[in-house]
Amino acid sequence: MSRKLLPLSITAALMGGTALADAPNVAVDIAPIHSLVARVMDGVGTPDLIVAPGASPHEYNLRPSEAAALQEADLVFWMGEDLTPWMENAIDTLAEGATVTFMLEADGTVLLEFRENALFEAHDHGDEDDHDDHAEDKDHDDHDHDDHAKEDGHDHEDHDGHDEHDHDDHAKDDDHDHEEHADHDGHDEHDHEDHAKDDHDDHDDHGHEGHDHGDHDPHAWLSPANAETWLNVIAAQLSAADPENAGTYFANAAAAREEMAALSAEVAETLDPVRGGSFIVFHDAYQYFEDAFDFPASGAISLSDASDPSPARIAEVQGRIRDESIDCVLAEPQFDPGIVESVMGGVEAKTSVMDPLGSDLQPGADLYPNVIRNLAKSLAECL
Repeated sequence: MSRKLLPLSITAALMGGTALADAPNVAVDIAPIHSLVARVMDGVGTPDLIVAPGASPHEYNLRPSEAAALQEADLVFWMGEDLTPWMENAIDTLAEGATVTFMLEADGTVLLEFRENALFEAHDHGDEDDHDDHAEDKDHDDHDHDDHAKEDGHDHEDHDGHDEHDHDDHAKDDDHDHEEHADHDGHDEHDHEDHAKDDHDDHDDHGHEGHDHGDHDPHAWLSPANAETWLNVIAAQLSAADPENAGTYFANAAAAREEMAALSAEVAETLDPVRGGSFIVFHDAYQYFEDAFDFPASGAISLSDASDPSPARIAEVQGRIRDESIDCVLAEPQFDPGIVESVMGGVEAKTSVMDPLGSDLQPGADLYPNVIRNLAKSLAECL
C-alpha cells in the first residue's frame, strides 16, 4: 500500500503568502478533528467530514458522498484505528494515494491508558505513568501506514484478516456506483459491537468477550492541549502539500491556539462552582477532559470502545450510584438511552446528556470549542 507521509518540518512555517493556490482535497474522520482542520484551512478551503454528525465513530457505514470524499482526498486526517477501525480498509481501497496523518501518533500527543474498570477513583487516570507522550518515544515525522501502531504492540503487517470489514467492494469499479451501498457491503457485515482494537492477527472471531482493544483511550481530542498540538501538525501537513498557502495555515493555527487557551480558562470557570460533584458517564470517553480540568468521573457504564456493558459491570455502576448518592448520570446522543434508564433503576439522580462529538452542532471551525464548552455546561447544569 502506498503512503506519502509528508515531513512535519517547522520550516514550512516560514513560507508565507496569501491564499494563491487551489486548496488540497482534505478528508477528516470525525467532526472535532474536522473542526480543527477547518479552522486551519479558513480562507483557503473546506475539508470533507467522513463520519456524519450524530453517528458513533466506533461503528459506521460509509455513504456514497463520504466514500467519494475519501477517493478524491489528497490528505486524510484520521484519529486512528483505535477509534475507527473500520476506516482502515476504506482508506486502503479508496484513498490509496493520499497522505494520511494519524492524529493519535502525532508528535507531542499525550495519550492516557485505556481504563477497564467500571468504577474510577479520583485521579486514577492522572498518574504520570498513565501518560504517554509521543514526543518522547517515537519519531513520527516519516512514520508510514505499515508500522503506524508499533507502539501499541499491534502487529499490522497483515490486515487481510479484516474479512468482515472488507472494503474491496468499494473499489469494484472506477466510477464507484454507490447508489445501493453495494460497495460497502463489508460494513453491513462487520459487527462493531465486536470492534476490538486487538493485534489484528485474526479479526474473524474478534469480540468483546475479552474486551481486546488498544493500550490507549482514543478520545484524545477532548484534551485541549492535544488539540493545540494537532493544530501545528495540521498546518504543517497542509503546508507541505500546499506551500503557497503555508503562511495562512500557520497564521490560522497560531490564532486557534490562542483561542484554545481562552477556552480552557472559560471551561475551568464554568466547572469551579460544581467541583466535588459526582457523576457517571455513559461510556468512558471523557478521561482526557477529566484530566485536563481535574474533574474526575466516578465511573462509566460502558468501556471506552462503547461495547455493550456486561450485567456485572452494570451492577457495579448501580451499586455506586446507590451507595455513594451519585449526583448525575450522563447519557450520549449516539447511544441507546434505555441503557442509562436500566442502570438508574429508580435511583434518585439527575440525568443529562454529554456529547463528545458535537452531534447537534454545525460542522466547521466553531464546532470543536463548542464541544468542549458544552461538556462543561452539561456537567455544571447536571451537578
